[in-house]
Amino acid sequence: MRIVVLTGAGISAESGVPTFRDADGLWAGHRVEDVATPEAFEHQPGVVQRFYDTRRAALAAVEPNPAHEALARLERAIGDDLLVVTQNIDDLHERAGSHRVLHMHGELLSALCVACREQVPWSGDLADQPPCPRCGAVALRPDVVWFGEIPYGMDHILEALEGCDLFVSIGTSGAVYPAAGFVQAAASYGARTLELNLEPSEGSVYFDESRLGPAGELVPAWVDQLLGR
Repeated sequence: MRIVVLTGAGISAESGVPTFRDADGLWAGHRVEDVATPEAFEHQPGVVQRFYDTRRAALAAVEPNPAHEALARLERAIGDDLLVVTQNIDDLHERAGSHRVLHMHGELLSALCVACREQVPWSGDLADQPPCPRCGAVALRPDVVWFGEIPYGMDHILEALEGCDLFVSIGTSGAVYPAAGFVQAAASYGARTLELNLEPSEGSVYFDESRLGPAGELVPAWVDQLLGR
């Protein structure tokens, strides 16, 4: 069985990672328009860099939860038949032991050089304007896909959706495209679809089945069921 899993903010929220938007419409105290668009970076690069520097540093204080660990266990069992596509920019899937992870919205622990377009591993701050280790230009930005930019790996994702037997969405709102349309794409190719979410997403109607509850409970139970345990 070939499986594509889409994960969103809900899976990492249980590890203490702030969700994309809080109930007040802010993202860690900022309007999304102030920190997650190319225009924001052009007009106030220091604010944007410090915002992501803070988020990058905060990763050290969080750990993978049972949902991340269950997906890593599933990968160990079925190998290349599983692809995890995540909207999250943290590294919790990898720390839990997953290897087949595609970060469609980029990664906090990576920097993108605007000059040479190289992606370089990065764990420190960017606000102090360090040079690119590849070309030397002072042109590094967070390697994060902002609003108005094209997500990473779309060709690979669409190919996987076309070939999968099961599509599973975990902890997503179903409000952000193109990810919100993955369930319909997978279903159009004949895949069964399953939603595991704390509450119904905006796209719940498109899933064959929805299971509601914390990801840390639902995902391990689903993996156990899948593996016949």
